[in-house]
Amino acid sequence: MSTSNNDEKLASESQLALDPSDSVEDKKLVRKIDLRLIPILTLLYLLSFLDRTNVGNAKLLGLTTDLHVGAPQYNTGLAIYFVAYVLFEVPANIILKRFNPQLWLPTLTLVWGVVSICQGLVKNQAGFFGIRFLLGATEAGLFPGVIFLFSVYYRRHERSWRVAIFFGGAALAGAFGGILAFAIGKMDGVGGRKGWEWIFILEGILTVAVSLVAYFVVPTWSHQATFLSDAERARLLARLQTDSDAAREEKFEWFFVFQAFKDHLVWGYALLFHGFAFVLYSLSLFLPTIIAGLGFSSWQAQLMTVPPNTLAALSIWTTVWLSSRYNARAPFIIGSAFVAIIGYIILLTGPTPGAQYVGVHFAAAGVYTGNALLLSWPGENVSGQTKRAVSLAMQITIGDIGAIAGVLIYRPAFSAHRFRKPHIIAIGYLLFAAAVAAYLWAWMSRENKRRDLAAAQHGKERLENEEDEDQQRLGDRSDSYRYVI
Repeated sequence: MSTSNNDEKLASESQLALDPSDSVEDKKLVRKIDLRLIPILTLLYLLSFLDRTNVGNAKLLGLTTDLHVGAPQYNTGLAIYFVAYVLFEVPANIILKRFNPQLWLPTLTLVWGVVSICQGLVKNQAGFFGIRFLLGATEAGLFPGVIFLFSVYYRRHERSWRVAIFFGGAALAGAFGGILAFAIGKMDGVGGRKGWEWIFILEGILTVAVSLVAYFVVPTWSHQATFLSDAERARLLARLQTDSDAAREEKFEWFFVFQAFKDHLVWGYALLFHGFAFVLYSLSLFLPTIIAGLGFSSWQAQLMTVPPNTLAALSIWTTVWLSSRYNARAPFIIGSAFVAIIGYIILLTGPTPGAQYVGVHFAAAGVYTGNALLLSWPGENVSGQTKRAVSLAMQITIGDIGAIAGVLIYRPAFSAHRFRKPHIIAIGYLLFAAAVAAYLWAWMSRENKRRDLAAAQHGKERLENEEDEDQQRLGDRSDSYRYVI
């Protein structure tokens, strides 16, 4: 590589780093991509979260009584979902990398929609356990698959906001689910079926219907995107090439899989989600029960899940906008953890049900916002397509082990004391997550400074000696790479 080419490359990279705003043509291109990806993928995730958490609404309408599922067995059924989710996460993203998201993601949606319908047809405890396992297995590939798909369409600084909008679907699912559960619950007895059965059946049918549309809307890889013109696709790949590895047609190699498993930062992102997943899923699955435990009737509890989940969605979008504006992740993740901790403290110490309900709002806002930020972080910081796909799957896999712990610890035996012990444990998990975020912040800040110093001292030599193939194999460990912190 000649010196003049090196200088041009360095100048191009510097200009992009200093000027995150795009040209008018780039903004039009990004808007076109947004309109194609964001609505359909957010809808798929909303349905995914709805189909996994509506069991909490169904419980209030008599699921456990009708299926003769005891309180401990109900929690076991919730945990079985996450066991399957953990087992199938990494394989699902390896399959995605080797095949086509345009077929893979809608097919996952179709299959879990059918499984969700079947939740309304089970007659006993064994059926409940089996169907929850199948639901976890079929939903496992959606979230990491979508995050990976974002990483091959958007530049690094553009991803967190899109992930936030997408993850906002989880909070909206909680709000939407509460309203739906209240309305569908009034169908009790229609067709000889219970209200809780209709929740699963109707929401599953909705998922199946949307999956059929998704086959025609979900795009394939960026270098094959048919919804873009040849000129737009070339422009997209050119802007991605200057920012990350997203434009490369990387062949699958097991080397990159093992590279992910050996990276301590990848484990850090996973442990960070482990801490937040405990509170995310225990709160989302038990929110109707927690609210009912404050002294409200079941129909009130269904509707009272709407305000905290709506606040959570607004908190996600506001905080992530600020995070993107200041190009910072760790401080906002840590701040979200402490907002959630304040919420749990109010839940524990509030003198009245009204005060405790305020605590629910703080907890929901902090928990959902922290998750939205941390789930986009490895997509911005892990370079190498296969390594990133595996890293995203590892983050969800290890994170959801925390979810398993959450649904097992929030046992009905603690409900008489307003889940005091589980809430205290939730605070511990949030403190652990904040500590992991602080570690990642400190390590990556120090590494960025070291690389800046190395670039200032040996910039041209580095570009001459480090070929494109070397950069591809080094990924984010290349001295030319900078972490988003």
